[in-house]
Amino acid sequence: MPKVLISDKMSPKAAAIFKERGVDFDEKPGLTKDELKAIIGQYDALAIRSATKVTADILEAATNLKVVARAGIGVDNVDIPAASAKGVIVMNTPFGNSITTAEHAIALMFALARQLPEADASTQAGKWEKNRFMGVEVTGKTLGLIGAGNIGSIVADRALGLKMKVVAFDPFLTPERAEDIGIEKVELDQLLARADFITLHTPLTDSTRNILSRENLLKTKKGVRIINCARGGLIDEAALKELLDSGHIAGAALDVFVTEPAHESPLFGTPGFISTPHLGASTDEAQVNVAIQVAEQISDFLLSGAITNALNVPSLSAEEAPKVRPYIELAEKLGLLAGQLAKGAVSHVTVEVEGAASELNIKPITSAVVTGLMRPISDTVNMVNAVHIARERDIGIAEVRHERETDYHTLLRVTVKTEEGERSVAGTLFGMKHPRLVELFGIKVEADLDGSMLFIANEDKPGFIGKVGSALGEAGVNIGTFHLGRRGQGGEAILLLSVDGDIADPLLWTLCKLDGVKDVKALRF
Repeated sequence: MPKVLISDKMSPKAAAIFKERGVDFDEKPGLTKDELKAIIGQYDALAIRSATKVTADILEAATNLKVVARAGIGVDNVDIPAASAKGVIVMNTPFGNSITTAEHAIALMFALARQLPEADASTQAGKWEKNRFMGVEVTGKTLGLIGAGNIGSIVADRALGLKMKVVAFDPFLTPERAEDIGIEKVELDQLLARADFITLHTPLTDSTRNILSRENLLKTKKGVRIINCARGGLIDEAALKELLDSGHIAGAALDVFVTEPAHESPLFGTPGFISTPHLGASTDEAQVNVAIQVAEQISDFLLSGAITNALNVPSLSAEEAPKVRPYIELAEKLGLLAGQLAKGAVSHVTVEVEGAASELNIKPITSAVVTGLMRPISDTVNMVNAVHIARERDIGIAEVRHERETDYHTLLRVTVKTEEGERSVAGTLFGMKHPRLVELFGIKVEADLDGSMLFIANEDKPGFIGKVGSALGEAGVNIGTFHLGRRGQGGEAILLLSVDGDIADPLLWTLCKLDGVKDVKALRF
């Protein structure tokens, strides 16, 4: 009989579901790392919240472990690459605490607006300082959302009910979706200049890390109030402290910090600052919801092999997996490529299959395409929730099967539509195993999609390739592979190179200035 370890405090509903489903389990919250390491080899599954750290050392000792399931969204406490290498599935419950987190952000906004913590402390100290605590109304004020996905859209709905104006910065928010939920899509600088309150609802990725840097905080309206219930690391905490002290920022409320648990912080004690200990998901309802979900997902996997909300493997039945898995890798790479090359917010994506691919279940292939497309802006996107997240953002998704003959035994084409028009990429499987790009924007070009790559669109002119090579050489960038394609002599040409290491911005600017260059992008796979 499979056995589960519940290593963090969790609603009793989880244990009840395991018992009902006939899954053996132990509840041992509060284990030290050494204690967990000593017993983890006995278990097939591990149910956690945020306290348990599933490190490479723990996974190495987990000789029978098949799945780690996090009751909640964030999996910062799980070494996902190590789990993948070990063959351990990592799951989460991405939608169980959205309302709770949104409500916490609204609560902190009110606490800032009316100085509630300070007024409470003053009153309970025997003072009666009515004139000291002059708050502000939220009615008629502008709320700036950084991130308008699942949680952000709930916050927007509540704010609109409070008669606030809502503006949002989100690269994947389409104008149609913004109109549907009654908000205005703006660029980040516009949001910073206009917002009376700013609340963050975005994952921590390379593009969002320190999004409220000192430079950006200085662009905010004087007297702004800032709330963060998303992730630590989105705000420069030292700069926030400085601008609170100067009075430029009237107040800030953080539920998350760069370092957690946050036993100390230079922000503590700063006038106008409110903090809570990562309570965004801490309501009875949310904890029950995620506990039920995590127990059901683990039970389904252990008893039937079903994979739900997995972060490191596709959700597939046992029968489909061997045939579909190579296409999953190809699809995600093509989606990631299309997303990185798209100009503007994506409003529609079309997935087309031809040849052998047309005989397969297209749903997991589409999910993989959308996963790749959304990955640059979401640290929780996976095969299960990708389509849901895309539809929340009003990204239309179409699937097309072609039974016509093609130049390849099997072909997958991905087309994305933005305000700038449509762009498509296509790929195949060499030996029915190895993903390979075969077409870019209608131009034939063959390439592997791995590591760091450089994309250049240019006019087909003699000597151009030499100039690119010289620029890369002068920058100390080594070329791994070199792929070319063009529409015709003297027309548009495509250059796709794999390079060793990352490509710095100064090199991109140098390449942009070369005669005949139309577009340059650094790509990462």
